[in-house]
Amino acid sequence: MDKTWMQKNRRSKEYWDGLQKFLDYAFQNSSINGMILCPCKECKCGVCITRENAELHLKVYGFVKGYTHWAAHGEFVYSSAPKPTSYDISHGVRDELDDMHGLVHDAMGIPEQDYTRIDGTEYKSQLPNVEAEKFYNLIDNSNKELYSGCKRFSKLSFMIRLLHLKCLGKLSNKIFDMLLDLLKEAFPDAMDGLPKSYYEAEKLMKELGLGYDKYDACPNDCTLYWGVDARRKHCETCKESRWVKSENDPTGEGRKIPHKVLWHFPLKHRLQRLFMSSKIAGHMRWHAEGRTKDGNMRHPADSPSWQTFDFHHPEFSQDSRNVRLGLASDGFNPFKNMSSTHSTWPVILMPYNLPPWMCMKQPNFMLSLLIPGPFAPGNNIDIYLKPLIAELKELWDVGVNTYDASRKENFQLRAALLWTISDFPGYAILSGWSTKGKLACPVCHKYTSSQHLQNWGKYCYMGHRRYLEMNHPFRKDAKSFNGAVEYGKPPGRLMGSTILDELAGYSIKLGKTVSDNPELPFNWKKLSIFFDLPYWKDNMIRHNLDVMHIEKNISEIIVATLLNLEKTKDNKKSRLDLRDMGIRSELHPIEKGNGRSVLPPACFTMKKKEKEIFCKVLKGIKVPDGYAANISRCVKVKPPKISGLKSHDYHILMQQLLPIALRRTLSKAVRSPLIKLSRYFRKLCSKVLDPADLVHLEKEIGIILCQLERIFPPSFFNVMVHLAVHLVSEAKIGGPVHYRWMYPIERYS
Repeated sequence: MDKTWMQKNRRSKEYWDGLQKFLDYAFQNSSINGMILCPCKECKCGVCITRENAELHLKVYGFVKGYTHWAAHGEFVYSSAPKPTSYDISHGVRDELDDMHGLVHDAMGIPEQDYTRIDGTEYKSQLPNVEAEKFYNLIDNSNKELYSGCKRFSKLSFMIRLLHLKCLGKLSNKIFDMLLDLLKEAFPDAMDGLPKSYYEAEKLMKELGLGYDKYDACPNDCTLYWGVDARRKHCETCKESRWVKSENDPTGEGRKIPHKVLWHFPLKHRLQRLFMSSKIAGHMRWHAEGRTKDGNMRHPADSPSWQTFDFHHPEFSQDSRNVRLGLASDGFNPFKNMSSTHSTWPVILMPYNLPPWMCMKQPNFMLSLLIPGPFAPGNNIDIYLKPLIAELKELWDVGVNTYDASRKENFQLRAALLWTISDFPGYAILSGWSTKGKLACPVCHKYTSSQHLQNWGKYCYMGHRRYLEMNHPFRKDAKSFNGAVEYGKPPGRLMGSTILDELAGYSIKLGKTVSDNPELPFNWKKLSIFFDLPYWKDNMIRHNLDVMHIEKNISEIIVATLLNLEKTKDNKKSRLDLRDMGIRSELHPIEKGNGRSVLPPACFTMKKKEKEIFCKVLKGIKVPDGYAANISRCVKVKPPKISGLKSHDYHILMQQLLPIALRRTLSKAVRSPLIKLSRYFRKLCSKVLDPADLVHLEKEIGIILCQLERIFPPSFFNVMVHLAVHLVSEAKIGGPVHYRWMYPIERYS
């Protein structure tokens, strides 16, 4: 397609005619509710607008520099010729729902014919390396009618539907086998040639690339019966039997019912499947061929972390089809649709090669592990990660032979893990650094600034003046802070090589019954299994701080303290700690005798009228459908109270509603830093990040936290509040936060 008109003067007829062709193409291929992403220099493919507005923007501002491949508007590097949605070869009958013929071709990696390039020229295909016999058997089943004259189902599509119903209805294997027997008796002709049991049906699913492996595990999380331990009958660490014992079966070897079972969904074939579709295969090269490179960060590929990885491993980055992965795991919450006694914890992978509009979508997530419960594995999660780590090592060292449907050639696909995503308890589980106690901050490491509050009974994490410039007046203002002058500097970033040096020579055994492990330095609990990956120590970010949970906790603390709710950080204990520290004498409790005391009102204490104004504003909020939950239902005006908000509700409250609700309450000295904190999170969560803005934002958050230190008591500053100072630093390295937070993961699970 000729695109030379994009370089013409925007007043010329050639530009205007070409613009109309672009708009026709974009609205035909990528329109959503009558709108497209605007590729002008101002919007930069970050805003959806109508055709009229898009035409106006592109006439006034022009296209964003370098946008000659219209990846965000339906143009792929390669595409296949149009073909029917589905059909039956024997009878030519279309099936709008079940494309079994296409499913088999995709699963086995053998492309359907009539492939063309964008310019219309034919492209010779190189047949992939597959087992032809399996392919022809599956093709035969996808073409056979379920029974003579059935136009709706083939043998294959009917069995897949039955398996789908089994999953939806949570049918046991025994009930499923009984259902197959019943159908066989009622419809012998239809069931002829179909699997006779769930075991045979499971083998069919594995042939289609939808299989999984199950590994028994020790009930004390000491051993996974996998690899060299696959044949063991007892755990070598705790001596516990592999199987559940009973009165009739004292050894457990009769029924062989395992205590725990790990479900592992192999990664290799699923990565291969990404390249079996010509369209998705084109998207898997988007980060190298379709990305806008204007210095801003819209995707992890724009980040220093990605680029540094490419610098350290040039042989990996030479082929843009090699896959960069992120790993996500929820540290606490089990699958919501499972009972508490059989709960499991998911480990999910997402391919970052995909463009922004596909990258963090649930259809592109790959469930890798289901770790058995009912309790979180904690430090012993490394036992269950072994199959995945072994697979990742093989994908790094050797790779897997893969067929690229868009280029019609075989290549050796390799993959690497960039980082992990989890909530803060999950951060501790995956990284091996305890996120509790004196050194709770995993970024500050051994330089964490903390103080134990005797009356509050917990640690507080202040000392944010060291993140200010050396000549900032706050550094010498001892009276407004902890009574001391601050000359310290912010801690440097913790490198992987430093971790290996600190834990060199220590050997840790995993398992709930192990009690003789050596004491590790600082807050370390183990050396993470991720260091078995050859490249892990060189990654600039190994484990991400989760913006979602940090923002939720900070917002919850602010609301509770301002309204004096149950989770307030201002009470008698916090005031007694101020007295013990010898600071802010105007807030010390006033003793009235007989054990009674009065707490002087603080500058952040809302009066009754202000509380009612604050809640009344939130009660009257109305947002567009789908933008947020109905927050007003969680707000009471009399008495002023807010409860029942979810994580996304606090996200909307912090970034959009809090500045509005605070306008007519509190003094400017209190209101201003809270509004600035709201603006900080709003800028941090932008879809497009300007590195220059992040530098300014990094300086601003240090000042904001210091201003809050002058207002709120030390008990206000738990570790979640402190972590806000590190979020922008990670964004400078890792790119936009919506690729590294838990929102899509928690929706998935």
